[in-house]
Amino acid sequence: MANCKYEYVRNFEVADKCLPNCWIVVRLDGKNFHRFSDEHKFVKPNDDRALVLMQRCAESVMNEFKDVVIAYGQSDEFSFVLKKTTTQFSRRASKLMSNMVSLFSSSYVYHWKEFFGDVPLLYPPAFDGRVVLYPSDQNMRDYLSWRQADCHINNLYNTCFWSLVQDGGCSPKQAEEQLRGTFSSDKNELLFSQFEINYNSLSEMYRKGSVLIWELVEDISYKDQSAKGNEGSKVIRKRRKVKCLHIDVIRDTFWNDHPEILSVT
Repeated sequence: MANCKYEYVRNFEVADKCLPNCWIVVRLDGKNFHRFSDEHKFVKPNDDRALVLMQRCAESVMNEFKDVVIAYGQSDEFSFVLKKTTTQFSRRASKLMSNMVSLFSSSYVYHWKEFFGDVPLLYPPAFDGRVVLYPSDQNMRDYLSWRQADCHINNLYNTCFWSLVQDGGCSPKQAEEQLRGTFSSDKNELLFSQFEINYNSLSEMYRKGSVLIWELVEDISYKDQSAKGNEGSKVIRKRRKVKCLHIDVIRDTFWNDHPEILSVT
């Protein structure tokens, strides 16, 4: 409404535009997901249905926010990295965060049945969000490395914990006490000696989390359907599609194999 006497209240809005030339990371975390996973009887320590559902929700976000160049997820969290030059929502942090959180949350509910079948969704999940800026490529890489290292640490602990509880006859308190003060080498030895589990043989999705990137794929169509199979009538178009990897992002190999992530403009 133009020239409305109440329009002055817009002056109370706080400008929250992200600094230019910085990577924008929007990180989403499940709220009270320990309770959510218990009440929906998630498989411990890892539930493939829940992890792949999170990936599907992240894919929905990337398909809406084309300026996301890479996303990384583990457990009940996902981080989305927008390119330095993005102008989406005029780089307003609150707009970016609220739109991503709402789309991710609604996607979780929308796709629940696709992955959990007849398991009823007892109540809607909730996710919080935060926006962090990283000025250099190395800062952004270190952020993703931190999240992947966190994935490994948490998964190793949880694998030991639930092995002790489910197969070792320990109570949760006893399992916590047995693991207190142990190092990674101790946990690996415990898994192998007591439960014959080689941690490195477990799914990379559990150990390394999920990395979502863009890849170019070819769509083939024909000018004349009756001429299908005729190379002369074939039309090939390339488009971007989200691809999910379970791969190490800490070492240089990943970044050397995907230079387009850091070189995107």
